[in-house]
Amino acid sequence: MRTDTSSTAQVNGIELAYLVAGDGEPLILLHGGFGSVEMFGPNVDLLAAGRRVIGVDLQSHGRSPAADRPMRFETMAEDIADLIRSLGYERAAIMGFSLGGGVGLRMAIQHPEVVERLVLVSTPCKRQGWHPEMTAGMDAMGPETAEVLMQTPLFEAYRAIAPRVEDWPVLVRQMVTCLQVDYDWSAEIPGLSMPVMLVIGDADGLPPSHAAEFFGLLGGGQRDANWDRSGMTHHRLAILPGVTHYDINSVPALSGAVIPFLDGT
Repeated sequence: MRTDTSSTAQVNGIELAYLVAGDGEPLILLHGGFGSVEMFGPNVDLLAAGRRVIGVDLQSHGRSPAADRPMRFETMAEDIADLIRSLGYERAAIMGFSLGGGVGLRMAIQHPEVVERLVLVSTPCKRQGWHPEMTAGMDAMGPETAEVLMQTPLFEAYRAIAPRVEDWPVLVRQMVTCLQVDYDWSAEIPGLSMPVMLVIGDADGLPPSHAAEFFGLLGGGQRDANWDRSGMTHHRLAILPGVTHYDINSVPALSGAVIPFLDGT
């Protein structure tokens, strides 16, 4: 990933690290659980070719120091809203994957005035939107999860950039608690006014049926578009073929689908 600058900011009572690439209109990029902005692989450079990408390491993740507070989607959304303002922007496009998508969705609900456009990658609007084996895996996590995950590439990536590698158990403990909280934001989806794009893989951690349900709550897919496209909403849905929850954030097809939406074309 090409980065022009890296920095930290004091926001909402914690310190967040972020990397910046490219120039133009701002795009806030939010990674998935246990990761960092590097999760997006080549998509950072592809997205940064036409805009200023600000890749944030969420609470206790990556380069951000471990924060002494519970991890909640709603609180992390406040972090990002504060960050956008601290960087001098009135509004920004938001693109989040999985955990980062949940943060982005809460931002759109809590601070719609800050969100120009919203891209949600592999993101359900309720916990039960995940495949049952996904929620079962989240529910099975416990104190031993930190040691188990130390044998995975997730820990290797954390160790390479974290300010204190010994804080890994703090991150895992906070994540486990966050992932086990039930939520359903369906009732708040129809009120979103900014353009929203949903992107999933056809073999993702959530089924296409949930993405279609989510898209329907936005008003999408309810009628034929007509020959002049007058029946379309400004929301979009993309299902990428042959893509899973574990590679969607790093396949170039993701930015290929998203860039036209971000460009408003």
